[in-house]
Amino acid sequence: KLLPGNNIKDFLRLIRMPNLLIVALTMILMRYSVIRPLLNSLPVELKETPYLLTRMAFQLGWFDFMVLVLSTVCIAAGGYVINDYFDIRTDLINRGKVIVGNTVPRRVAMLYHNIFNFMGVAGGFYVSAKIGYFWLGALFLLVSGLLYFYSATYKRQFLIGNIIVALLTAMVPFIVVLFDAPPVYKLYSVSTISFPGVAPLFYWVGGFALFAFMTTLIREIIKDIEDYEGDITFGRKTLPVVSGIFATRITVIILSVITIFLLYSIWFRHLSDIATLAYITLFIFAPFIWVMIKVIISKTRDDLHKASRMMKVIMLAGILYSVVAGAIISSGKVL
Repeated sequence: KLLPGNNIKDFLRLIRMPNLLIVALTMILMRYSVIRPLLNSLPVELKETPYLLTRMAFQLGWFDFMVLVLSTVCIAAGGYVINDYFDIRTDLINRGKVIVGNTVPRRVAMLYHNIFNFMGVAGGFYVSAKIGYFWLGALFLLVSGLLYFYSATYKRQFLIGNIIVALLTAMVPFIVVLFDAPPVYKLYSVSTISFPGVAPLFYWVGGFALFAFMTTLIREIIKDIEDYEGDITFGRKTLPVVSGIFATRITVIILSVITIFLLYSIWFRHLSDIATLAYITLFIFAPFIWVMIKVIISKTRDDLHKASRMMKVIMLAGILYSVVAGAIISSGKVL
């Protein structure tokens, strides 16, 4: 059997079910809390009904969007499976237990990986064809390949693995606008008298993608400090192994300060509302301070694990800010 009853829990751990739910939540919030309010705030005059303002609407249907979400989730699940497949030895040292090779046989894990990738790539090409840009499906093929080679090779190389994971995480919110904006542009750019463009969609979602990139990069580096023993044992060239743990701690602090600076700079230049300022300060800045202190004073793997988990909370807070952003956009105060 592929899923014996007592192994369902291990299967869900293998594919990181909570992380997959966050991927789906991110995409849904990007679409309905950010992109839809932006489209509603950009009224247009259709050539067939001049002088009558009309709100722009999604051209990718709800069902097709859910296929896009599920395809992305499948690619991510396949990535998690193959990561554990290649990490058996280091996980035994760093965590003392493994799923692949224990409750889930290696050949079954590889089968899961292939099934998830097939479903993800097939779904990606389906949605790409629906919006008239079939070639976009190659993006899913590229990402599935990157995740494989990340697990097999890149994660053992200096910073390359960290940057790849950060980029792929940033792609989760960005892929939504990548599939919603082209069909909107295709329709309204030729059917309206004065088309405002889709640049605001890319600006807003790009901001979320940048935040996802920075916070993921920071978290991956913290995890590398946490996994130092296993990585140095098997000759991995991670940042802590190459540059030392002290230098890596300083790198985490610098990247955290840069992220905080970028957040407040964007708020000051483009938003300046009290709600965003309060949200950033309470739910992002304050936890970041805790993380930086924890990273500096950490003496055990458990301390670093707590810092890594808090980074996950910060990332979730960044995603949930989309609800606040939607309210701000809908109020008409900012684009």
